Amino acid sequence: MKPNKWFLAVGRTFVIALVFLMFASSASAEWKEQVLYSFQGGNSDGALPVGKIVFDSAGSLYGATTQGGGQCVPSQCGTVFQLTPPAKKGDPWSETVLYIFKGFNQGGTDGSLPAGGLVIDGSGNLYGTTAYGGTGNCVLLGTKVGCGTVYELSPPSQQGGSWTETVLYSFQGGNDGYLAWGDLVFDKKGNLYGATQFGGGKGTTCNSFYGGQCGTVFELSPPKKKGGTWTEKVLHHFAGIASGKKYGDAESPNGGLILDANGAIYGTSFNGGYNCQYSQGRGCGTVFELRPPEKEGGAWKEQLIHVFKDGNDGAGPNAGVIFGADGLLYGAAQGGAKAGGIVFRLAPAGDGWKEAVLYEFSSDTYSYIPSVALFDPSGKLYGTTETAPSPYGGSVFRLEPSAGKGNQWAISFLHEFKSGQDGANPGPCLLRDKSGDLYGTTAQGGGGGGGSCRAYCGTVFEVSH
Repeated sequence: MKPNKWFLAVGRTFVIALVFLMFASSASAEWKEQVLYSFQGGNSDGALPVGKIVFDSAGSLYGATTQGGGQCVPSQCGTVFQLTPPAKKGDPWSETVLYIFKGFNQGGTDGSLPAGGLVIDGSGNLYGTTAYGGTGNCVLLGTKVGCGTVYELSPPSQQGGSWTETVLYSFQGGNDGYLAWGDLVFDKKGNLYGATQFGGGKGTTCNSFYGGQCGTVFELSPPKKKGGTWTEKVLHHFAGIASGKKYGDAESPNGGLILDANGAIYGTSFNGGYNCQYSQGRGCGTVFELRPPEKEGGAWKEQLIHVFKDGNDGAGPNAGVIFGADGLLYGAAQGGAKAGGIVFRLAPAGDGWKEAVLYEFSSDTYSYIPSVALFDPSGKLYGTTETAPSPYGGSVFRLEPSAGKGNQWAISFLHEFKSGQDGANPGPCLLRDKSGDLYGTTAQGGGGGGGSCRAYCGTVFEVSH
């Protein structure tokens, strides 16, 4: 594989790069996209939505934006928003900014720059992560920015009141982690699980701006009494690949963890595992499993259930994995034999796991950067591509098994973003309603945007049939 066939990023930033592609593909005529809201950025609205959006019982949508909402260090502060559906389908949705983060430069320790979307509990409380802010003393480029937080946003007791933000945990940047990243997940007992990109006390080869340490998976346990303190426990400290070594641990997990029925945790890392030819020492990425201890208080056990090798099996997974109804794991990665990215399935095989490539995206120059999000009841798999096939914009796609073709699945592009008012660069998360319509966000595009957004500020969209 030639190195220009796909790219493997070696550092994470909050800047989304537009990728120029040489061709386009036709979209499915059955589905129609509607932009529910275009973010405006600036001090009063969000920009660059990130991670999961969630429904409440009344049909309103909630999400977070990495930017917008005033100036913080090292960027803007970010927001949490609500979208209320119209009385008549097809009309615009109404946005309410529920919370604007303050960050250090506004005298706050509430967090700044959300780096993941939201989860919601049965009482309508929202939970998420911020990459910076909190009480930690982390310094970036000479400026104190904080080490990140996990926060809760609680609805008002009376309609029309203000939502209340509570910081459940402030990372300190040492063994506990630094730069909380990605979506959280609940277990049946109400514990929250998430990941930090850096910190954790192990590894020296990860991003030098953040101290080189390679991240964590953590658990937050709720207090026994309401209003008490949540307790953080690091379940695994990632070590990455030691300098000069070919193999090593995962590094900098992507977040978006999932749990199985036995409480085991599954996720991906963009780097780590195997020091492939084009990874510049960082590794081509992994899928990992963390098994809970047999005895309470024991150590969790990590297994790298797939290590990407920069070949036909893919490299650089951009998001997490999901379970199918068959109990197997499904995910996506860059690379592959055709260089445009792959969708894969992992199945237990003996003492390990075996990968099957279900679909390969084809590209002469750039990766599609695919992610998978969910299955429908009939077993069709839905996901997004961040860039291709439309020039710059990305897509929402559907995959379904092809009769008589073994592991090869057939693809339909339900919508190809044109990088204009319909949005551009969709995130990896999709939400499905009872009618089968899909909802998601784009990091760029839309009808809004001014001086604070370089290529418009992003959208929340619906793709319906």
